[in-house]
Amino acid sequence: MIRRAAQSLRRFREREDGNSTVGFAITIPAFLMIMMSTVELGMINLRHSQLERALDQTVRDIRLTTGSNPQHDDIRDSVCNLSGFIDECTTSLRLEMVQVDPFNWAPIDPDPDCINRIEDVQPVRNFVSGQSNELMLIRACMKFNPIFPTWGLGADLSKDDDGRISLIATSAFVQEPR
Repeated sequence: MIRRAAQSLRRFREREDGNSTVGFAITIPAFLMIMMSTVELGMINLRHSQLERALDQTVRDIRLTTGSNPQHDDIRDSVCNLSGFIDECTTSLRLEMVQVDPFNWAPIDPDPDCINRIEDVQPVRNFVSGQSNELMLIRACMKFNPIFPTWGLGADLSKDDDGRISLIATSAFVQEPR
């Protein structure tokens, strides 16, 4: 009996029928993770570039329309209309605009205002429309859900309590004289 079991195990060990299956089973998860991470990174890059472009176009419109006094909701709506990748824009995009003195530089808070759905809605922290010839810094923070939140790159990104990722775009402009 033991001899027959030893011969069966030896024959099983010498067979090469499943070599390609074992190699496939080992490598396919790695390839899937690389492919999913590539798709995730591509979407993040596309969203960020569209947010940057929309913010830059909105800032250009603010610069060129002298005498206007745009408010937070007007600027947010403009950024939302120019960017095609902001889902639920009124709840996932937050703007911050502060006046900066270039001759007496004071550091700006490194943590941008972002909306967190779990917490109560907070009023706009800083949003000051500048006067003539003032340097203004505007920062937009957009939150979105990753495509693959539990696999590959989506699992390693820093997320808030709601499982969303933050993208930040910053621009500066000088308020033209009125």
